[in-house]
Amino acid sequence: MSGKATAKARDERLEARVSRDLKALFQRAAELQGRTLTDFVIASVHDAAVRVIEETQTIRLSAADSRAFAEALLNPREPNRRLKASVQRYLKLTGA
Repeated sequence: MSGKATAKARDERLEARVSRDLKALFQRAAELQGRTLTDFVIASVHDAAVRVIEETQTIRLSAADSRAFAEALLNPREPNRRLKASVQRYLKLTGA
């Protein structure tokens, strides 16, 4: 990374107040990884953020649910009377 890219990547500030014990815990963990406290906190928060985003964007199904989903895609049920009526109302309202 060039110096300019590094400077641009770190142009925002993030602050947090923590207890002395919590800071000591973070500092000890950072030392064990051979990182500065700032680098440790940034890497930890980054990893947590990526994990949360991935978890919320991924649907996990049991084997039975996965089979049921695949079956529904491969062999969809015929639309019932209410669904057909809803489609007709939608088409009428939208002029489609």
